[in-house]
Amino acid sequence: MLRTTRSTRRASIGAVAVSLALVAAACGGDDGDGGDAAVDESATAPADESATAPADESATAPATESAAETAPAASGDGVEVRWFVGLGTGSQAEQIDRQQALIDEFNESQDAITLVAEFVDNATAKEALATQIAGGNPPDIIGPVGREGANSFSGQYLDLGPLIESSGIDLSQYEPEQIEARRNPDGTIDSLPFASFPAALFFNKDLFDEAGLPYPPAEYGAPYGEGTEFEGTWDTAKLEEIAKILTVDANGNDATSPDFDTTQVVQWGFNHQWTEDPKAQGTLFGAGNIVADDGTAKVPEQWVEEWKWYHSMIWDIGASPNAEQLGGDVLGGNAFNSGKVAMAHTHLWYTCCLNSGGDAPEFRTFWDVAALPAHNGVATAKLHADTFRIHKDSANPEAAFEVLRWIQEDKALDFLTIYGAMPARIDLRDPYFENLDVNFTQGVNWDVFLEGLKYVDNPSHELDMPAYVESDTRIKELDDLLNTNPDLDIDAAVAELEADLNAIWTAAG
Repeated sequence: MLRTTRSTRRASIGAVAVSLALVAAACGGDDGDGGDAAVDESATAPADESATAPADESATAPATESAAETAPAASGDGVEVRWFVGLGTGSQAEQIDRQQALIDEFNESQDAITLVAEFVDNATAKEALATQIAGGNPPDIIGPVGREGANSFSGQYLDLGPLIESSGIDLSQYEPEQIEARRNPDGTIDSLPFASFPAALFFNKDLFDEAGLPYPPAEYGAPYGEGTEFEGTWDTAKLEEIAKILTVDANGNDATSPDFDTTQVVQWGFNHQWTEDPKAQGTLFGAGNIVADDGTAKVPEQWVEEWKWYHSMIWDIGASPNAEQLGGDVLGGNAFNSGKVAMAHTHLWYTCCLNSGGDAPEFRTFWDVAALPAHNGVATAKLHADTFRIHKDSANPEAAFEVLRWIQEDKALDFLTIYGAMPARIDLRDPYFENLDVNFTQGVNWDVFLEGLKYVDNPSHELDMPAYVESDTRIKELDDLLNTNPDLDIDAAVAELEADLNAIWTAAG
């Protein structure tokens, strides 16, 4: 049976919820991140499912030998439902047997449906799935997979709206914002919330204490430093102000000093942690969609503004690390985990890699989380989420949906524990955070992530777009430029990006 050799971001979090040993190994692999270059396997970013082997966007890959080994089906005459596992998490060695045990339990509990899982190596899953679809033999269920990974097979998923309505499934078990975040621009919905990873502002309490600064607020809409000399609106301008004070050079000067040396920085105020997608970075200044209403490429103005701001934070102010610094000895490829970055914008899945690595990891306890700052009066907490989808050509969509309900309702906590993911269901979250508290004993304010669900980026930065894989690759080239080119003309780079995307989309038809 083939198994995953590269853990995904979300897959790696399962280690936190299962055992200390698994967490220690969770951050191995590579991310392809243009900023935080992988340096030390014990401390680098886990690979994102969207960064694995490229998929054929038209799903017309030539037939190849299957990369999956299908689990034996239970005996009986039930309708067969095939479940493809590996496009996201789920095909790691420590996950397969546990999932199969639940599948066997399902098959033994009734005789109407026979559920058969295909566990496929994450590194080859896109090619394998494309081959099945091109051969007219698609699986019924695909997942769990993040939105970005799912976009590689745009147009291949069933609209679940009618099945949701006819089944009477209780949608009140999710925040309304989560349901709306799953809705496509045309109003259809091809997945239900399952595993959620909201973003927040991770901050280093030790560095704030050393500087005598108040912590960022835990509540959205609350001011910064109330009752102190630093009191003010918690927005991106205040974040920049505080980041300068927390940025220090080798001579002990902070970035507010005229003697500060931007070439000798040893401590930084802020970074986008393991965020290689400029669209995701741009959401700090507000949600948007790079696909304009007329179908052409148009970068939202707030994203351009954020890119200019972050580029200035790196190269003019020195308060954010550049690519060379991110991969250097001080930050070691995992900037916030190094203890040398005061604030980091990232997701709940990052708990995977806040440790020293090795067989007996030391979990970092210097941190907590805070609300993300507002920009122009609006706060945005971008959301990553893993879900399940039904293929549009499934011969048994009703049976497949019954399996989805079993996963989402009856066995949700079991599968979420295997995947190490925060439940999208409100009633299942306490056990998840209790598991995290075992490792992070400092008393993290997990409620910040839950409140962030009220401020998700809608439209999502992971929305589909034409020729998704090629377009996504082109957009991410900008991340490298932001982190390596101090003289970058961002307006010119944006114009070139839009022109390239329009050419790609025209060629794709």
